[in-house]
Amino acid sequence: MRQTARSVALEAIRRVTDEGAYSTIVIPGALRRSRLDARDRAFATDLAFGTIRHLLSIDRALDRVASRPVSRMSPIARTVLRLGAYQVLFTDVARHAAVGETVGLAGDRERGFVNAVLRRLVREPPAWPEGSSEADVSVRTGLTPWAVRELGRLLPAEEVETASRAFAAGARLCVRANTAVIDAGSFRVALTDAGAEPVPAPLDHTCFLLEHGDPRALPGYAAGWFAVQDQASAFVVGALDPRPGDRVLDACAAPGGKTSYACALVGDAGFVVGADLHPGRAGLIRRGADRLRVHPLVLAQDSTAPALRGSFDRILVDAPCSGLGSARRRPELLWRNEKGDLSKLARKQVAIVSSLVDLLEPGGRLVYSVCTFPRAETDAAADAIVRHRPDLVPLTIDGPEGPAERVRLWPHRHGSDGMFVAAFTKKA
Repeated sequence: MRQTARSVALEAIRRVTDEGAYSTIVIPGALRRSRLDARDRAFATDLAFGTIRHLLSIDRALDRVASRPVSRMSPIARTVLRLGAYQVLFTDVARHAAVGETVGLAGDRERGFVNAVLRRLVREPPAWPEGSSEADVSVRTGLTPWAVRELGRLLPAEEVETASRAFAAGARLCVRANTAVIDAGSFRVALTDAGAEPVPAPLDHTCFLLEHGDPRALPGYAAGWFAVQDQASAFVVGALDPRPGDRVLDACAAPGGKTSYACALVGDAGFVVGADLHPGRAGLIRRGADRLRVHPLVLAQDSTAPALRGSFDRILVDAPCSGLGSARRRPELLWRNEKGDLSKLARKQVAIVSSLVDLLEPGGRLVYSVCTFPRAETDAAADAIVRHRPDLVPLTIDGPEGPAERVRLWPHRHGSDGMFVAAFTKKA
């Protein structure tokens, strides 16, 4: 079959939806292997990310016009229909092209069925629900109903749908000036001179927001002038507050953006350990640091039973979590997680922090952060940390809405990923 933007997108969608792959790995990889020109690559990118982002809405629409539910379709028919439905419902692609070009991707046995369903979808487009229930908001925004319910417990009612839409929207590219190599002002000038039109990010003065583009094409990529890092992640390092000469442990570090930022702040007089459970992911820390010309010590270890000894002035636990806060970049997180997984994740998060407190110098600072918002992984986990380790005392953080012991960052309020940050100090 001749490779097209639709065929490249189709395979990427299938791998994400049927095999549990990550869109941020699969889609760029498929594009690199393709022979598509720049225009078709952009089209394939939109088709793949858009279909994954709107999956819940698409499946609801297909269930209403197909003779069998999406869950009972063959894998190829289901994926082709999802791709076609995205074009029909959410893009300006001509309807005859959306149907005709997409139907051709189905196998001979499924082509008639796919054609009939897509043509009916064109004739009978869905009326999206107008209610305020979790299920209705979920259909309109793409965020799973249980996550919408969680937002309703954390935000004013009038913000719930706005927040849901913000998590389901794409994010602008955010880059952080690597102050180990270049100061933020000079980097901004270089971006401006290159026509990138940088917008200063409100949460960290070294971060700049750009329109979508290839970071490798920006000035200073090879020289390590910047890291691709959301401003919420940079804010976490600011809350950790590494000082020149500090000894810092980033306990769940891969791919290493926060580790590299901490290296730039502690300077040559201090040192940073970037640790991760998996040796392969620990290698990502080293590769990123080499490009940025900083030099952390990299370690593969289970942080619930750390291999390290000695003490640290600063410990960061950016813990494994459901990741809902980063759904703007990994849209499968809008619907992939199950609410039942949260308690297991929370127990792991608390176990990691509890095991690392013994490595913290009395009077030192520990920051717990997760790029998500459910209470089980945020407030409940922070409460459990203090119960398990009464030698930790909460500290106040300067957040965008004022000083607080716990800070929540939201895409609809702060233009960042969703993030929860809590800081503690260890009693003498």
